[in-house]
Amino acid sequence: MTHSISTVEVSKSFGRFSRQILEAPLAVTQHDHVSLVHISHAGYRRLQNRDREIITFRDVTHDDRAAAAHASSEVSKFDDENPGN
Repeated sequence: MTHSISTVEVSKSFGRFSRQILEAPLAVTQHDHVSLVHISHAGYRRLQNRDREIITFRDVTHDDRAAAAHASSEVSKFDDENPGN
């Protein structure tokens, strides 16, 4: 779960917040708008690795395709909530 604090709070107590960031991302707000998100180094590395993951069609299993088809049918239940429809 991402917590949100102001830049003023971060600058006053960075040591405390840096320990919290090891457990969960921290959104930093400025004038009530999120301007930064701090994450742990481990979280950053996970994001980097996801960017480099290459999956070919042969890597997709029958179960993967079935799950995607099921998700698509589940999502269509919310079509009426789209103002464009």
